[in-house]
Amino acid sequence: MAWIGLDRWQAAGEGVEGSISSGWLQDFEDRALKKAVDEVLAGNSDLKVAASRMSQARESRIAGRSRGLPAISIEGSANASEAATKASAAGKGRRYGLALAASWEVDLWGRLRDLNAADDADEQAARATFRGARLSLAANAAKSWCDLITAEQLLELSRSTLDANERVLRAVERLFKGGAGQGALDVQLARTNLAAAQRAVKATEQLRDEAARSYEVLSGRYPSASMRAGRALPIMKKDIPLGIPADLIERRPDLVVARAELFASARRADATRKALLPSLALSGRAGPFVPHLADLLDPKWLAGSIAGNFSQALDSDSSLRATARAAVAANEAAVHDYTSVALEALREVESALGADRSLADQEALLVREVEQAALAEKQAARDYSDGVNDDILRVLESQSRATNARSGLIRLRNERLQNRIDLHLALGGDFATSPVPLDPS
Repeated sequence: MAWIGLDRWQAAGEGVEGSISSGWLQDFEDRALKKAVDEVLAGNSDLKVAASRMSQARESRIAGRSRGLPAISIEGSANASEAATKASAAGKGRRYGLALAASWEVDLWGRLRDLNAADDADEQAARATFRGARLSLAANAAKSWCDLITAEQLLELSRSTLDANERVLRAVERLFKGGAGQGALDVQLARTNLAAAQRAVKATEQLRDEAARSYEVLSGRYPSASMRAGRALPIMKKDIPLGIPADLIERRPDLVVARAELFASARRADATRKALLPSLALSGRAGPFVPHLADLLDPKWLAGSIAGNFSQALDSDSSLRATARAAVAANEAAVHDYTSVALEALREVESALGADRSLADQEALLVREVEQAALAEKQAARDYSDGVNDDILRVLESQSRATNARSGLIRLRNERLQNRIDLHLALGGDFATSPVPLDPS
């Protein structure tokens, strides 16, 4: 089924707006990631809803333009009559009638222009909402893809850990049977560790399947958990550039929407205030019977039937005044909404920037931890096999520490990627694309 209205809004996914939505993916060195995000953008149902709402806003704007056009209606009639007198043989005749009604409001104070501008802002807000849906969906797809890769890596690690525990158990059983001094307790502890490793494999398989289903749902697939990702997480090509322009945040779709709504509410407030001023409306109705059909189409006859009239809302008309006050209050609320959205946007950017620095430092430390834990694991296993150390707990503890460090590094690297994606989401795109100007006029 074709997306309703999407063909009219293709530009919202291309060019500058396309860069805002998904151009930031170029900062990650992974073609599979870009392909995965494109698949989600092509098949997600929520995006189809946003496209339909954009089409609705566009048609509403077009319909609103008719308020400044003349409204004309025509009704025609014809009848035949027979004269009552016998004096004339031509007693039969025909008469034609045409009822013509026309009205047109002259936009003296710009009230209609205000309403049209508000409609334009509504359309701009709908377009930004669609762009925001694309940006959010692209970010969620990228994060889901990274989660799936992370789950695959954790599953691989858990299977590797299971193999290591099986080797330890075989070594303990061999030494126990050889009477090297290792007791039955060592065997039981090794078997306990092996069972825990087997359970960890099952748990990570479930984690992997859930990550696959999450991505499959996003992309419009059946959640069969059959999706598989690559074995390596995407690589961030570069660090966050210094001196990111502060005005980049202005392209955030939610800020564009809030700004458009603020503009629309201001113009509607102006329009309601102007409704209290005198208005000039041209209206008229013509409908007499005339002997000849051609007379109904005479421009002079039509023009003579139109009369100008003035009307003014009385001070006692509380309805118009209440409507004007409500519109002003709505505009004030829009101002506060915009301020709130802007502050939250700034908080998200600052948090993501701070987290990026912290996570980078943590990763450097965790890499060293993994290296040292791996060395300790090997040394403990070697000492136990050689009889230098007969404490199985030291072997199992070193093994557990190494596994936890490796698992932590996998998760931390995914967290860094997730945070970088959140930063692009908070900024509203990449690190360079200029904001799309709001021009609802």
